[in-house]
Amino acid sequence: MLKSLPRWVRAVGKRPIQCDGSPASSTDPDTWASYSEVMRSKAGDGYGIMLGDGLACWDFDHVDPADPPAQAVELLSEAIYAEVSTSGHGLHVFVRSSEPSFRRDGVEFYSHSRFIRMTGRRWPK
Repeated sequence: MLKSLPRWVRAVGKRPIQCDGSPASSTDPDTWASYSEVMRSKAGDGYGIMLGDGLACWDFDHVDPADPPAQAVELLSEAIYAEVSTSGHGLHVFVRSSEPSFRRDGVEFYSHSRFIRMTGRRWPK
């Protein structure tokens, strides 16, 4: 489902870039591309997706994917996709939501104007 969205970009670290290496903006869809375009590009050192228009992400930092927090496990029932984060010590759980973004109790929820670097390391395996 995520692969069909035209919200993909390349990345340098945690910074989004376009397929040609120029900066990408989380608020300018003209700087985004399809998944296949992004995978063909060699710009930067990774890739990610822009959140918004109903695509949101729960970001759990400093957790062991082998022993995830109960909240992350509960979210799997509504998840579009879930993966281990770039650090290897966190989880990204993508859901459909337009609720406002927030941070609390070590958990972040992003729902708009935000870039999430992705790994493709599906969770749970």
